Amino acid sequence: MDLTGKQKRFLRSKAHHLNPIFQIGKNGLNKEVIIQIGEALEKRELLKISLLQNTDETAQEVANKIEADLGCEVVQIIGRVIVLFQPSTQEKYQRISTQIPTKRKK
Repeated sequence: MDLTGKQKRFLRSKAHHLNPIFQIGKNGLNKEVIIQIGEALEKRELLKISLLQNTDETAQEVANKIEADLGCEVVQIIGRVIVLFQPSTQEKYQRISTQIPTKRKK
């Protein structure tokens, strides 16, 4: 799912008020954390992840790994904070994905 600039802008505005619910620290990004992020994305659709000072990984590396493993979209990376989006497969959790502006056909 490729997001347009307008869609990313909409998601950034929704994510602005969110607090990071995952922190990547000195243990780095492991399989268990990726599974938990996937489960959280299924229920929330949009979330923030922060990288602590003591991690050896960069935000771009973590974002690329999560994006490859989960198939989600990286909406934004600012400093050590990553914003992720993935539409939920369950209709009862689809709050944000139903509000995203649709692409226009030319």
